[in-house]
Amino acid sequence: MKIGISSTGQDIESDIDMRFGRCLYFLIIEVDNKEIKSVKAIDNTAASQAGGAGTAAAQIVAEQGAEAVISVNFGPRAFDVFNQLDIKVYTAQGKIKDAVQDFIEGKLEEISTPTGSMHMGLGKDTKK
Repeated sequence: MKIGISSTGQDIESDIDMRFGRCLYFLIIEVDNKEIKSVKAIDNTAASQAGGAGTAAAQIVAEQGAEAVISVNFGPRAFDVFNQLDIKVYTAQGKIKDAVQDFIEGKLEEISTPTGSMHMGLGKDTKK
C-alpha cells in the first residue's frame, strides 16, 4: 500500500506539513507486511498555484498510486478528489515516521469530512 503524506522535508524524519495543498513536498511511502519498503519525496508543484492548489495537489498524490493520505488539514476540494478516487484520508501531526508507524498499527482515525477551509494556505509562507 502506498501512503501520501504532506511534508516539510524530503525524508521520514521530517514533520507533517500542516497544509496539504500548499506543502513543500509529498512523501510517498510504500508499506508492505507492516514494514516501510520505500520512501519517495516529490516536489509539490501545486503549492505555488494562485488557485486550485488543493485539487492539483490531490491529483499529484493520486497519480503516485496512493491509497491513503495523511496530513493535518484537508480543504474541501482536495478532500472531494480523494473521496471520488476512493483514497482514504487520515489526520496526524508531528514526525512522519511516527505517523506512519501509527498508521501501520491502525491507530490513525480515518476522517469523513474536510478539516480545513478553502484557501487556507494562501498568504502563508511556503518556505517553512
